[in-house]
Amino acid sequence: MLAQTKPQNLRSLSNIINYSEFVSPNTLPHKISPTFTQPLQNPQQYERPFQLDHCLDNVAYTKLVQSSSGSGSVIHGKLAHGHMIKTGFNPCRFLQNTLLSMYFNCGDVEFARKVFDKMPERNVVSWNSLISGYTRLGLYRNALTVFHEARDWELKLDKFTYASVLSVCSQTRNLELGKGIHGLIVLNGVGAHMFLTNSLVDMYSKCGRIDQAKLVFDNSDNLDDVSWNSLIGGYVQSGLNSEMLQLLVKMHRHGMSFSSYVLGSVLKACCSNFSGSMECGKMLHACAVKQGWDLDVVVGTALLDMYAKIGDLNDALLIFKLLPNKNVVMYNAMIAGLFRIEDASDEFAKKGLNLFSEMQSRGLKPSKFTFSTIIKSCIAFEGLEYGKQIHALICKNNLQSNEFIGSALVELYSLVGSIEDGIKCFNSTNKQDIVTWTSMIVGHAQNGKFESALALFVELVTLGTKPDEFTVSVVLSVCANLAAAKTGEQIQGYAIKTATHNCIVVQNSLMYMYAKCGDIDSANLIFEETNNPDRVSWSAMICSTAQHGYARESLRLFELMKGHGIEPNHITFLGVLTACSHGGLVDEGFRYFESMKRDHGITPNEKHSACIVDLLGRAGRLADAERFIVDSTFGDVPVMWRALLGACRVHKDTVTGTRVSKRVIELEPEASASYVLLYNIYTDAGLETPAKRIRDLMTKRGIKKEPGLSWVEVGNTVHSFVAGDRSHPMSEKVYARLEEMLEKIRKIGYIFANEREVFDTYHSEKLAVTFGMISLPPSAPVRVMKNLRVCQDCHTTMKFFSKVEKREIVLRDAIRFHRFREGSCSCGDYW
Repeated sequence: MLAQTKPQNLRSLSNIINYSEFVSPNTLPHKISPTFTQPLQNPQQYERPFQLDHCLDNVAYTKLVQSSSGSGSVIHGKLAHGHMIKTGFNPCRFLQNTLLSMYFNCGDVEFARKVFDKMPERNVVSWNSLISGYTRLGLYRNALTVFHEARDWELKLDKFTYASVLSVCSQTRNLELGKGIHGLIVLNGVGAHMFLTNSLVDMYSKCGRIDQAKLVFDNSDNLDDVSWNSLIGGYVQSGLNSEMLQLLVKMHRHGMSFSSYVLGSVLKACCSNFSGSMECGKMLHACAVKQGWDLDVVVGTALLDMYAKIGDLNDALLIFKLLPNKNVVMYNAMIAGLFRIEDASDEFAKKGLNLFSEMQSRGLKPSKFTFSTIIKSCIAFEGLEYGKQIHALICKNNLQSNEFIGSALVELYSLVGSIEDGIKCFNSTNKQDIVTWTSMIVGHAQNGKFESALALFVELVTLGTKPDEFTVSVVLSVCANLAAAKTGEQIQGYAIKTATHNCIVVQNSLMYMYAKCGDIDSANLIFEETNNPDRVSWSAMICSTAQHGYARESLRLFELMKGHGIEPNHITFLGVLTACSHGGLVDEGFRYFESMKRDHGITPNEKHSACIVDLLGRAGRLADAERFIVDSTFGDVPVMWRALLGACRVHKDTVTGTRVSKRVIELEPEASASYVLLYNIYTDAGLETPAKRIRDLMTKRGIKKEPGLSWVEVGNTVHSFVAGDRSHPMSEKVYARLEEMLEKIRKIGYIFANEREVFDTYHSEKLAVTFGMISLPPSAPVRVMKNLRVCQDCHTTMKFFSKVEKREIVLRDAIRFHRFREGSCSCGDYW
């Protein structure tokens, strides 16, 4: 019996109790016996508190405790418990077990344990109540400890004990313990109970051993609807769709009925686009209608979610309209479905936003998922103003600290370049999980703040948060844009250490990073080590080899990709056409251009068409290139005419170049690249007057040429240079070594292309390459990046440098990669 002391959390346990609060017909729950709810003869006499010095009996106390348990009122339960203590009442064991259950139902674990510890005698129900109570509250370790204590007491455990412990194994995915409990069930001869069969099927399914769940199911003589539904749920969870359908048919033939839960689970599985999933989903829809489940909350929500996910939005909307008593979950499923498909029309977008407004007008409070979905829809349709209104509503509902909403807001503001607002949203998020951090890093990377993105990654690792494969992939892309190969290698080492290097998304990013940094050999090595490369992997290598000038290798990879049964997409064909363009493969280029339309149903965009223009220009077919532009649907796209203008420069066609440049300048009057190209055409042809006119026109219109910037990575530091730059600490050594190398190449035939401007002798790429020659080991290739197209003189100079210094030089300009070896370039002198 419990000691007669005051429980801790009660203000008062006086035996002066308001009788009407406990036994009035108006306040007692419906579970209390009618003998306690008869109308009083003279209610007025009981309106004032009176002294209740005597105790009630076990039945009365049990009713009061059960009432408190049902209503979840721990205060009322403690009042009844306190009254037992004050009056010295000795409760029976049934009442003590009821008290134990009441405290667990009300969430008061401490008092529940005290009740259990003070019980003079405990039976199996007492132990079961304690184990199941801990399990319901998620205190699995406590539940297992009590189970072991019960076994130590050599108590004869029953099916309810084992069912509770099996539930712990299911929730914690503890397969080994589950097997042990299964053995005890067999050993103690309680395995025949259908109740335990269902628990075992559920445990094995959730622990990923569906084969064991099926074995238990097949060997059981006592099966009910729950047994069938549990195994079907296991198949759904394991992704075994074919087995799930077979069992569903078998269940139907045995006359078993589906539960709304399992029907919802199967409908959810039909969203995964397995073979026959759509037909299965529609069949189950008909079955649900026949059994009257189509208007059920769970099944109805699963139906509209299924139709939305397979892209049948009209049917999803129809089901949504038919569902009665719509709740937040239904609205969330419908809104998410309207914004899920990539090519969702403005009409569906408007319907989604209208549903959000309708939801609020009905008095339904949007959930965290609702706001997260709406913000993501604003991102998809770039609706910043509407997104700001949603953000205000989020703040009004005090949900801005939620990590899912926070990461969506960071993504929204980053998309429109408002990094500062994104940082504020990030800082207001209480739980900054890996998704929020990744959104923040992506936002900085998208806005060109690559150094800040790397700094955020370092901070993330320093704080002890483990980046996932997507975070690592993003940071590798940042390294690619910075051409920071050494930093990329460190990130790769971190990926190996954290076992994320084998993820396909990381491997694809590694290929991209090494290729963008000029190390095509390392990119190819990563590709060869990739198990089951996907379409992105193949496309990355095809595009990379094309950019590096290996046209035939790029086309070989493309044919190999098709041989593996992987369907190319528009990015793959862009790499193929780039390879044909850079390799001068005119016939192959046109054949692939026609194939992408005819054989693969891909409509060429302006980038594909620009490759054809460049291909014709490389072959000297300038008239055909111009005719192709005029006949295409991209006649007003500047990149098409700029590709032709570049060909005019190479072939020194001033007449066509003049005509084309006027068209480009008309389309892009503010872009400096077209003016510079035309200026170079006139300069190369020796036409001083037209060249001067272009310079004057740029001055008049306020067009400024973007300054050339080149950089090279040495160690962990990126060293950048501009033309004539003397700010670098090693400037004297750099200029001295450059003059030395220029003198060497003059002796073997180099002639400076533009002696009129001595400043051009010290272009940024020459300074960066020279610094690399000084700082890197003699065997290491020099990899330099430039933000503009390399000029003719620098291109010639690099060829000579590679010959006299016997060094490989890799130069990435705004157009492509140039790999200089033994006096020749991979571009074939066309870029």
